[in-house]
Amino acid sequence: MINLNVFSQILSLIDRELFKDLVSKHKSDKHQKGINSWTHLVSMLFCHFSSADSVRDISNGLRSTTGNLNHLGVIRAPSKSNISYINIHRTHELFKDLYYSVLDRLWQKDTHFRKDLGQLKRKVYLMDASIIPLCLSVFDWAKFRSTKGAVKLHTVLDYDGCLPVFMQITDGKVHESQRAGSYSFSKGSVVVVDHGYVDYSWLGDLDSRGCYFVTRSKVNMKYKVIKSYQSEALMEKGILKDELIELSGAACNKYNGKPLRLVHFWDSTTGNEYHFLTNNTKWKASLVANIYKQRWHIEVFFKHLKQRLKVSTFIGTSENAVMIQIWTSLIGILLLKYLQKKAKYDSNLSNLVAFIRMNIFVKINIWQWIDDPFLRPPIKGKKGQLKIFAD
Repeated sequence: MINLNVFSQILSLIDRELFKDLVSKHKSDKHQKGINSWTHLVSMLFCHFSSADSVRDISNGLRSTTGNLNHLGVIRAPSKSNISYINIHRTHELFKDLYYSVLDRLWQKDTHFRKDLGQLKRKVYLMDASIIPLCLSVFDWAKFRSTKGAVKLHTVLDYDGCLPVFMQITDGKVHESQRAGSYSFSKGSVVVVDHGYVDYSWLGDLDSRGCYFVTRSKVNMKYKVIKSYQSEALMEKGILKDELIELSGAACNKYNGKPLRLVHFWDSTTGNEYHFLTNNTKWKASLVANIYKQRWHIEVFFKHLKQRLKVSTFIGTSENAVMIQIWTSLIGILLLKYLQKKAKYDSNLSNLVAFIRMNIFVKINIWQWIDDPFLRPPIKGKKGQLKIFAD
């Protein structure tokens, strides 16, 4: 029987030497008040995995482990005042750097199977932003509207694995297009964005760097058609028209007068017509539509982040405390998706989160469980009343 609980086994995925190096880099154990950076990380991950609603829940929950705290690498459970203090004073940059370091060492080194877009041998990045509403009277630093507060997560997701390779957290009033140029994409990569990111200067910059983009055109986009393709073969795949276009007016100057491609797609499921804009003129029109369809993965990611981990409600009100909770939630979802990826059984992420929440301090081999979550003990033989049916 394994001697480590589920939570300890999940924490073991984080390289402690790597973490120590980051602690030394940020000097985050200075003025620690008896609660070091590792204990802080454990406390915040416990908050996410157990769905704790307050610092009291975190403190009492960790105290309930009694002698098993040393398995977590923790000397003593922090008090609620300890957690509140360190969430204000310990820099969130430690957890930000830890996320990217664990992503690089634990996740990126693995190969990822593409269920869709298998024929596309390029890196694909999905970019979007999501708002987390906050009460302005409590989170007075999170400016959004006159009576509402919010933070916005500007995110770039790697399609291979669907985890963020870049995230910038701002107040809610910062528009997506203002942060579009914050991340530099490698030559030959494909960037998929919604029409909220349609800034022709930025799209022109992507094109000049040798990157491809797929987005939806704006309703008021002005252009002239250079060539137009229509056929029954295209119609069978939902392609109404495949056009080579040139932008008109100020947009033409911003995009340097280069031709673009506009694919008119009919979705038979929803009955809606979509217009996809790209700078790649060689792909099949159906591939352009399929590439944009994959943008839904980033919506699913935001849904998991908000519903499966503690990101919709916060245990601290300072800007640093909110940042810590968001970055530790990303570490949490990275560890969960790693378990999901390594499992032989194709389990839903929500089921995995529910299992961990209910069994976080149970001593069970998590690797055996995720491989066969419905394992039943073998039946040794028929006994009792069932024997009356035997020959």
